[in-house]
Amino acid sequence: MSAPVQDATPVGSAPGYRAGRTLPLRVEAVRQLRRRRTLVMAGILAALPFVLIAAFAIGGSPDGRDNGRITLMDTATASGANFAATCLFVSAGFLLVVPVALFHGDTVASEASWSSLRYLLAAPVPRTRLLWSKLAVALGFSAAAMVLLPLVALVAGTVAYGWGPLELPTGGSLGAGTSLGRLGLVVAFVFVSQLVTAGLAFWLSTKTDAPLGAVGGAVGLTIIGNVLDAVTALGGWREVLPAHWQFAWIDALQPQLEWTGMVKGASVSLTYALVLFALAFRNFSRKDIVS
Repeated sequence: MSAPVQDATPVGSAPGYRAGRTLPLRVEAVRQLRRRRTLVMAGILAALPFVLIAAFAIGGSPDGRDNGRITLMDTATASGANFAATCLFVSAGFLLVVPVALFHGDTVASEASWSSLRYLLAAPVPRTRLLWSKLAVALGFSAAAMVLLPLVALVAGTVAYGWGPLELPTGGSLGAGTSLGRLGLVVAFVFVSQLVTAGLAFWLSTKTDAPLGAVGGAVGLTIIGNVLDAVTALGGWREVLPAHWQFAWIDALQPQLEWTGMVKGASVSLTYALVLFALAFRNFSRKDIVS
């Protein structure tokens, strides 16, 4: 087995060598951007709003009421802002989980599967530097995915249904300008809530040489969390599950902004994510790299 690679500057290294300058974020970002799975995922996210517009055009507009209560789906065609909120509603539970798991689970594991990881470390790229670069790029691409979907939905929805106020699920509406701020808050919360999946995928990526195993494991554990949250017999224990708060952003779509659920949800997600990211760095620093 090969000996662990140290993070310190190697003895006898070339003049001018700086560990902090190895594997620049720009280089890693370009590498990830050019990969086919990145382009395919971007295409899927950008296509979803047009699929929904086509579905509404074929099937007709939503009925407008569900037991006397306005829902996001009922008001999807009211305006571009409503359509963007609806796209987030139908995708936050699973579709947006996939790119986050993909970008984080495919980081280290893909290098190991290509047998290029040990050559990166021998460059020499310190282990901590390598992980930070890959994590930063994965977080950046995940954030871009969170923004891409509602942005395309807002533009496409405005063209299809017009620019107007955001009709709220609880009744009433928000002005077009105010609704943009609320949608931005929703996107930020969805991103934070997905950090648990990111942490799971990133940790698993340091544990296995199979990218699909890391991605699939993170998605699977996220689904298990959703299933457990549906078990009402767990009572208050469900509040420690990140899945319990994944739709707390609905509180932002009220006349008076309610922060309680989103703050609790963000706290739970950040706690889990920080622990998982720390485990990933700890595991990778001690891992014997043979591929």
